[in-house]
Amino acid sequence: MRILITGGSGFIGSALTARLQRDGGHVTWLSRRASTPSPEGVEVRDYASLWADDRFDAVVNLAGAGIADARWSASRKQTLRDSRLIPTGVLTDWIRTAHTPPKVLLSGSAIGWYGAQGDAPLDETSAPHEEFQHRLCAEWEGAARAAEDRVPVVLLRTGVVLHPAGGMLQRLRMPFQLGLGARLGDGRQVLSWIAREDWIDAAVSLLRAHLDGAADAPTGAFNLTAPEPVANTRFTRALADALRRPALLAVPAKALELGLGEMATLLVDGQCVLPARLQQRGHAFAWPQLEPYLESVLR
Repeated sequence: MRILITGGSGFIGSALTARLQRDGGHVTWLSRRASTPSPEGVEVRDYASLWADDRFDAVVNLAGAGIADARWSASRKQTLRDSRLIPTGVLTDWIRTAHTPPKVLLSGSAIGWYGAQGDAPLDETSAPHEEFQHRLCAEWEGAARAAEDRVPVVLLRTGVVLHPAGGMLQRLRMPFQLGLGARLGDGRQVLSWIAREDWIDAAVSLLRAHLDGAADAPTGAFNLTAPEPVANTRFTRALADALRRPALLAVPAKALELGLGEMATLLVDGQCVLPARLQQRGHAFAWPQLEPYLESVLR
């Protein structure tokens, strides 16, 4: 099993790499620089060398700058687009010309595809709300779909991935431990989250369906979120309880909007995104509820 991964050194990609290696897979990272440090047993290839070897069983495309890493200036928006569309374009160009194409392309996306829609339940059949998040994800998905004439394409619409090793939970842990945990805005906005372990399990399950030649191997968009989204108030309380610290503060929505501009939508506008297609496939979540997961990984 030879798997090519973009974004392999990231918060999700590194965990996926470790899981695939434990399962006996041979993992290659595709990077702009072949000198990118990698774990033992992981080969790193740069874009130019991709055409020299097309013998990969599957491709997982996770490249992309963090959506919440910096204020959304015009230049930052372009960086967010380029960091997703350029690697995806390289992959699809290669797939379309490969003598032996891979069996599947799993390509990253995000629940931002739906836009901010409050507490309205959203599944893979729901229509989007037109805004920057949606346009970014729609372009990203469109770039991946360019390979559909040669390989099945699975789009991973990822929610907020939680694990102490990175992402949102790593950023919040220290202020909450210091007793500075705070509800954001009115606290009613919905957080569609997923444990990193469950994200990995879901992605590997979708990948293996194609590698095993399953008759019902899936294509199209999948929401990678836990089946029980939570309001910000509940998330704040659960994180504080897991760390055995109080969380008595509140940050007004207006302050977030003044400080973060358009990016404040990630914090003050909710999305209630449900993993309908995963559940239809009978996927079992190890961590369907927030509180037991936070207790497990933070205690």
